[in-house]
Amino acid sequence: MNSVIFCGDTVRIKNAENFCLNQTLDCGQAFRWQMSKDGVWNGVAYGKYIEIYSDKGDIVIKGTNKQDFDDIWYSYFDIKRDYSKIIKTVSSDNTLRLASEYGSGIRVLNQEPWEALCSFIISQNNNIPRIKGIIERLCENFGEKCVKRYSFPSADRLANLEIEDLAPLRCGFRARYIIDAARKVSTGEIDLNSLKNTDYETAKAKLMTITGVGPKVADCTLLFGLGHISAFPKDVWIKRAMQVLFDGELPNCAVPYAGIVQQYIFYYARSNNLNF
Repeated sequence: MNSVIFCGDTVRIKNAENFCLNQTLDCGQAFRWQMSKDGVWNGVAYGKYIEIYSDKGDIVIKGTNKQDFDDIWYSYFDIKRDYSKIIKTVSSDNTLRLASEYGSGIRVLNQEPWEALCSFIISQNNNIPRIKGIIERLCENFGEKCVKRYSFPSADRLANLEIEDLAPLRCGFRARYIIDAARKVSTGEIDLNSLKNTDYETAKAKLMTITGVGPKVADCTLLFGLGHISAFPKDVWIKRAMQVLFDGELPNCAVPYAGIVQQYIFYYARSNNLNF
C-alpha cells in the first residue's frame, strides 16, 4: 500500500494495490456489506459504520477518522499484508498463477471474532442472500443503532436469550447453535481472542466443542476472524474444485497461505463457471 491521506471524516488510500472492493466484499467471506447503484459499499464492523468506494486507483473510506482507521480498518482490510508477494510465490504453480491473477484484488478481511463465528454458524446449508437476511435481522433485533445500520450483537447480549427469542430471524435449526456459541463465548469457556495465538489444530478442536460447529465453520472462523491464514475451509464445492484442479492436494508453494489461496481458487472457479 502507498500513502494514506486523512481529511476530516475521509481516508484515502493512494494507489491501492491488490485491493478490489467488489472482489473482497462480495466473495462470501463477510455478509454485512451492501453496494449502492453508484458503486459505493456500506457496512458495519466493530460497531462502526463506513462507506467505501474506489476512485481512480485509490480506495476512499468515508465516515471514519485517523484513530479508527489505525485501530480498526487498517487491520480489517489487511492493509499491511503484501499480497503481490503471495501471488508471486504461488504463481510457481501454473493453475494457481491463473487463479491468483484473476482474483488478485481479494483481501482476506480480519473480522471481529465473535461476528465471524456467529455468521458462519448461520451460513451452514444456506445461500448468501438468505445468510445476509438472517444476519441483518439479527442485528436489527439485538444490535445497537449505528448511523444507518445496526451493530452486530455481542455474545453477552445473545447469551441471555432463549432459542425461541430468535424466532424473528427465521434461522431454523441454527438458533440452537447460536445460543450455545454465545453462552460458551460469554462465559469464557471459549476465549476467542486467545485462539488467535493458539496453534491451528488446538484452536480448531476448541471451536468444534460448540454445538453445530464442524470443520468448515471452524476453519472459516479461524481464517476470517482469528488470523489463521493456513486454515483452508472446505465445502463440497471447493473439494470438487481441488480434486479437478490439483488432484486433491494443495501445491506446496501455497500451504503457508492456504486460506488466501482458497479465496483465489473459489473466485476463479465460480467466476469462470467451471463445471465440477
